[in-house]
Amino acid sequence: MHTNPRRTLALAQGAYFLATGIWPLVHMSSFLRVTGHKRDVWLVRTVGALIAVTGATILSAAQRDRITGEIAFLAAGSAGALGAVDTIYTSRGRIPPVYLLDAVAEAGLVALWLGLSRGHPQG
Repeated sequence: MHTNPRRTLALAQGAYFLATGIWPLVHMSSFLRVTGHKRDVWLVRTVGALIAVTGATILSAAQRDRITGEIAFLAAGSAGALGAVDTIYTSRGRIPPVYLLDAVAEAGLVALWLGLSRGHPQG
């Protein structure tokens, strides 16, 4: 059986985003223990919900083996945006260094999407 690396990557990223997005929605206290105190918990929930929806969308496309150019862009772009936020705000001391672990994961996702997009027709 032929494996589709774009589908495999989308399944992994979709599951990662869904899990990390839902985490503060279902158990805020453990999320805050790991990531540090937040002044605006409503914002944590909002970002979590958006990450969860993004993950569910990527996961749904992967389950149907419909990784279009738009889904690949959503996946790589959202990973890049989250990784940039993690890096910038950790370096400014606004968020704790634990966020750099996520930045590494996000950078890996972006690199994998870019590598898989070379020579792959978008559509």
